[in-house]
Amino acid sequence: MQIISLRELEEEARRRLPPAYYDYFAGGADDEITMRANETAFGRIRLLPRVLRATGKPQIDLTLLGERLKTPVLIAPTAFHRLAHPEGECATARAAAAAGTIMIVSMASTVAIEEVAAAARETGIDGDPHLWFQLYLQPDRGFTKALAQRAEAAGCKTLVVTVDSPVFGHREREIRHGFHDLPPGMCCENLRETAPGAVPAAVRPIAFSSQFSWEDIDWLMNSTSLKIVLKGIVHPEDARLAVQSGVAAIMVSNHGGRQLDTVPSTIELLPAIADAVGGSVPLLLDGGIRRGTDAIKALALGASAVAIGRPVLWGLAAGGTEGVAQVLETLRTELERALALCGCSSLREVGPELLRFQPTEASCMLS
Repeated sequence: MQIISLRELEEEARRRLPPAYYDYFAGGADDEITMRANETAFGRIRLLPRVLRATGKPQIDLTLLGERLKTPVLIAPTAFHRLAHPEGECATARAAAAAGTIMIVSMASTVAIEEVAAAARETGIDGDPHLWFQLYLQPDRGFTKALAQRAEAAGCKTLVVTVDSPVFGHREREIRHGFHDLPPGMCCENLRETAPGAVPAAVRPIAFSSQFSWEDIDWLMNSTSLKIVLKGIVHPEDARLAVQSGVAAIMVSNHGGRQLDTVPSTIELLPAIADAVGGSVPLLLDGGIRRGTDAIKALALGASAVAIGRPVLWGLAAGGTEGVAQVLETLRTELERALALCGCSSLREVGPELLRFQPTEASCMLS
């Protein structure tokens, strides 16, 4: 399988997946305005390259929260990988480990975190699985703490706590297909009452609650030794509160446009959040990254790294581990080429001076 672009890959995945599964992965909330904006907003940011700077081959490795990575492109948490490929999250983990990057494993993984970690170790360049674990706070604090302990025991170094989901988003594509439950033989393995190897037990549903507050983040930080990243921060004031709470990093995310529709794109929100935190913690960004040039724009506006979600699922559907590996390699190649064309020798040289902004239709109407 040869990948020319991630957009072409999505068409291949669409052909292979049942319509209900494709729409589950591809769809967003309500009118999908935010979902589309995540991608199109990058097109309003233009690159202004420098020349004759003798850069050599650009260096794109970095250290993030103490982990040495080969690329600033991470794998964002997405659920139900076995809908895309029989090996599910294990296939994704092997590709991430081989690429030397972080996979953020979803709490709603269809493979248990212990098995995902084992798959990553099989392939990891340095034996380090580079796994983080995404967590929805649960009303049952005992179960939440047990999940964190289970992730740590499996080798995860960081918890990515999703904070933008007090209720479940309204996704009309799923409603049209009647997509409510996983097929027989498949479940959210991390939500079993007991760990793998024990007597099979019932699987808990993920509980969303509007009762969670910053006090729950304080409780979690006092309940685990893992680093905490908050995912779903879009307001500068919440970014300031996150820093005050002592989190290790912030992920600027609107849940891929799957929760509240008409929220601005993440790349539009990033500059204000970068100003609010003032470099005190690393910023990660997901939503709409489809090219290496998109990653450069995010880095130039203050992100330390970016994360991709849907493109990983398209690669998984089209080719399993090899498909995901080619997604990561495609973005790596595009990023290195774009850095060279911008006159940058490393990620450290990427800054806002490389960017120019096109006016939006709204700003034209107001001028």
